[in-house]
Amino acid sequence: MQATGGNSLVQRMIGAARLDVPTYEQIEHDEKATPQAAIVVVLVAIASGIGGAGDETSGIIAGLLSALIGWVVIAALVYFVGTRLLATTTTSATLGEVARTVGFSYTANLLAIFGFIPVIGPIIALVAGILATVALFIAVRQSLDISTGRAIAVALVALLIRIIIAAILFAIF
Repeated sequence: MQATGGNSLVQRMIGAARLDVPTYEQIEHDEKATPQAAIVVVLVAIASGIGGAGDETSGIIAGLLSALIGWVVIAALVYFVGTRLLATTTTSATLGEVARTVGFSYTANLLAIFGFIPVIGPIIALVAGILATVALFIAVRQSLDISTGRAIAVALVALLIRIIIAAILFAIF
């Protein structure tokens, strides 16, 4: 894939959605990209809220906070699993690098905005979800400097831990 180049939010989002590895590398190394990653997460939360307009929601602010907290939690879990549990000798990352790349991996989920369209909306959302999952694997691989197989394992373990934590919190509250 060809690099999109540039430091603008839109250029990076396009590169992230295109699964452009050099874009993820650029994001990983640019400490100023963290606010951009947060913007991506917020935009995806808004798009998901619009796409699920027929669904019962708990409010815009709660949805945005939930998305941002979810991003931080999954980034922290990926960082922990990747640098502590499944690390290799070449594994090298900071939490910021992981958070930036993971945030941008959400980009494809902007297509969730079409979720309210009967029949085709859920199909578009499914394709976007698959694309975002592949982007997550790339983000993890690039930010942790590990193999694709190990990146998939790290992401899946982190997601499993997140699901367990959510289930426990749900049971308590």
